[in-house]
This record gives sequence, structure tokens and C-alpha cells, in this order.
Amino acid sequence: MALLAVVVAAPAAQAASPVGMTDGFYVDPDSNPAVWVREHAGDGRQAAIKANISTKPIARWFGNWSGDIKTSVSGYVNKTGTKLPVLVAYNIPGRDACGGHSGGGAGTPAAYRAWISAFAAGIGSRPAVVVIEPDSLADFNCMDSAKIAERTAMIKYATEQFKAKAPNTWAYLDAGNAQWVPADTMAGRLDAAGVRNVRGFSINVSNYHTTAVSTAYGNAVNGSFSGFTKPYVIDTSRNGNGHNGEWCNPGGRKLGTPARTGGGAEMLLWVKVPGDSDGRCGKAPGVDAGKFDPQLAFDLIYGY
Repeated sequence: MALLAVVVAAPAAQAASPVGMTDGFYVDPDSNPAVWVREHAGDGRQAAIKANISTKPIARWFGNWSGDIKTSVSGYVNKTGTKLPVLVAYNIPGRDACGGHSGGGAGTPAAYRAWISAFAAGIGSRPAVVVIEPDSLADFNCMDSAKIAERTAMIKYATEQFKAKAPNTWAYLDAGNAQWVPADTMAGRLDAAGVRNVRGFSINVSNYHTTAVSTAYGNAVNGSFSGFTKPYVIDTSRNGNGHNGEWCNPGGRKLGTPARTGGGAEMLLWVKVPGDSDGRCGKAPGVDAGKFDPQLAFDLIYGY
């Protein structure tokens, strides 16, 4: 009697963990605070900013100021060696539509699709962490249904591009912060925008809520998904003293836990660059959004 050969299919290969492929987070020598430190050796604030901010791992933000995006992203991740880079994609059309301080972005949905596709291709197979479009899924309150649908489709396209072109990247869709959008509403927005295609979601980017408050929100979002959960990361760059009800360069805030894995979330990251202004407001009325102000940085060190 002939023997029947039984063939057992091997499981599909899984993409490697970018954390496992690297040995710690990358410290950007050309971050805004690092450049300021190099250029201001005689400033009385320089030593404190160097010790507490510029030598820490901080995300690099990419947008319409970055030139050819594939070249810019590829150049950045190629120089990080054995360290893990954290990048932020920040170019959605109508960016900061309701807040107004960080406006801009790609001119059209088609332009955005080309840009984000090139972003993912620029990373390629290298290990990376990417936060996709901070505030974009929370900032709906001044948008009509057509604009919301258009934005959701663009973000979903972004998730598809990272899944297809950056297999060793952990990408996170941004979920706003703990007091912006109810967790069940945000869960629906994340799912519609393709969170199942990527690693997970990010919380508290450029905001001040404590890690404990943000963790509770992340868990609530996960509890609102239908049939799945996702890892999340928390921006701890400025949450050491928590949130005081203001979001635009408020006083009395403080640096939080530096970048690490774990800590209540999958990772704690410095996504917002400490010392970069939120806009012409609060303690820095003359400093544009994204521009480094040494006094803002210095005050975050001491909680002033």
C-alpha cells in the first residue's frame, strides 16, 4: 500500500522586530536642541540642555520642509547604524485644520499619497519606528464629513504603504491624547484608518498628560476595538508634571521619562522635540511652531 505524504505548510515568515534588530534608540546629532547646543557653548543654559535634552533619543519630524522625501528619509535611517530611529510623518493636507498653529501639509490627496509612499520606500527594509500624522484623527471637529472621509482614506493608504514597503518598521497611527476624543470614538476612527495594517497607535504626541493617564486611555481604546487589540506608544517628552489644561507652550511643565521600551505602553518615546515651540502662544508668543527656543527647553528641565 502506498504511503501518503503529509505536507505541513511552514508558517508565513514574520517581519523582524525593529527593537530586536537594534541596540537602543538613535540620538540625533542634528536635532534642533543638539544644533543649538553646538552653536551656543557660551550660553549659561547650554550645559543643562546638553545633559538633559540634546543627548537623549528624540524623534525626527518630516514634512513639506524636508525636500525630496525618499532621499531625506533614506539618508536619515542610513546613518543611524545599529540604533533604532524614530520618525514622524507630518504632511497630511489641511494639517492642524482646527488648531491652526501648525498648518500646511501636502497640497492635494494625490500629492500626499505620492509623498507617503516615497516616505515608506525611503525606509525600505531598515528597522524604524514611525508615528503617522499626529493629531490627524483627532482634529475632526471643524471638518465636514467629506473632508473626514478624504483624510481617513489618505491615512489608510499610508498604512498600506508601510505594510508593503517598510516590513521592519513599527508604524503607529496617532490617536490624539487622553482628553481629546472619547476612547470608543477614537477606536472607530483608528480602525477605519487602517490601524490593523500597522503595529499600533500613538498617544499624547506634543501633549502633557501623564503616562498613567495616557496608559488608561490606551487601554480604553484597546477595549473598544472589536475583536482585536493593538500595542501603543506614549509621548513622554513633556509630561513630567502632567497637563494643566493648556496645550500651547504652557508654563510649569517638565520633561518626562526618556525613550525606553515598556513603562505601561509598548514604548515611551520623546516624539515632540523638547524646546520646540507649539506656536506663537503661551510662553513663546514670538516663536513659530516647530522652532527651537532655548528658554522653553531650559524651563522643561526644571519644571518652570
